Amino acid sequence: MIHKEIKEKVKEAMLAKDQVRLLVLRNMLSAFTNELVTKKRMPNEELSDEDAIAVIRRLTKQRKDSIEQFTKGGRTDLVENEQAELKILETFLPQMMSKEEIKKIAEAKKTELGITDKAKSGMLMSGIMKELKGKADGNDVKAVVEELFQ
Repeated sequence: MIHKEIKEKVKEAMLAKDQVRLLVLRNMLSAFTNELVTKKRMPNEELSDEDAIAVIRRLTKQRKDSIEQFTKGGRTDLVENEQAELKILETFLPQMMSKEEIKKIAEAKKTELGITDKAKSGMLMSGIMKELKGKADGNDVKAVVEELFQ
């Protein structure tokens, strides 16, 4: 269970006096508690791995958005903090598929659905995303789909 593992990692981070890691882990536990409350469950329960990963994905997306905004604003000090937090969050996510792996599945799905027109690329994209749920980055899938219609 990811939830239980993170609780253990908080103790380790405290003993190691790793402030950044401790902050990220505590934020994750807080987000898990919020998710439990949202789902009308008791805050002391534990999230399933699937729900925990969904929460961690949300947190990583927030970090990526923040990095983008801080970069535009020229705040390199804040960018470095967000990148450090992002690295820690990503250690808890399953490995994402490479573009080559996505391309094989995308080509098979394109043939399966009989899509030959770029106008139907959205339909292809949604079919691929359903099949690869949580295994591939949406931006990578989009790039592969666009390559197929060039």
